[in-house]
Amino acid sequence: MPRCSSATKREALDVTRESLIGRLVNLEDRARWQEFFEMYWRLIYGVARKAGLTDAEAQDVVQETVITVAKNISRYERTAGSFKGWLLHITRWRIADQFRKRAPALARTSKRTRSGTATIERIPDPEGLDLEAAWQEEWQQNLLTAALERVKRKVDARHYQIFDCVVLKEWRAAKVAKELNVNIAQVYLVKHRLSALLKREVRAIERRG
Repeated sequence: MPRCSSATKREALDVTRESLIGRLVNLEDRARWQEFFEMYWRLIYGVARKAGLTDAEAQDVVQETVITVAKNISRYERTAGSFKGWLLHITRWRIADQFRKRAPALARTSKRTRSGTATIERIPDPEGLDLEAAWQEEWQQNLLTAALERVKRKVDARHYQIFDCVVLKEWRAAKVAKELNVNIAQVYLVKHRLSALLKREVRAIERRG
């Protein structure tokens, strides 16, 4: 992934802006809710997986988190904290719900095994999970992925290929020029232009969020 400056990283972890969140109060605005889903589902899913849930359980967390947000968005107050913090709180409890659903099955299994207590103890404690660190990491990754997708849609395919090789794959400029049969000056120019565009897209996504 491209190396962002510390300022860009701080922007990626700032309080979510009110623009999109305010529009979500209208539950009939399907376009905005689709935008919200596309912006956050990978974040929620990734954190759920890192917490130890299966693919199916993580998918359920995404669904239940979005439903909870929809039911409570009108009561969300920014004075209570950042939207990201509020969303993390909801995600944490939806993850906890999935672990609680496991408990009855594990309890039944424990009765048929000698190590039943150990089985129960293997259920993670959601309150003890380091979800904050996972949330920060997934948010940054999610932001960059979304920004890269937007850059790719806006530029010439050949230019994005050059950018991918020199920035994302971290090839030397000379190697990129040789492998793609382009002038080395073009490699540097494309790198400069698309890197600047990527930073603008990161900021744009943050403003919309």
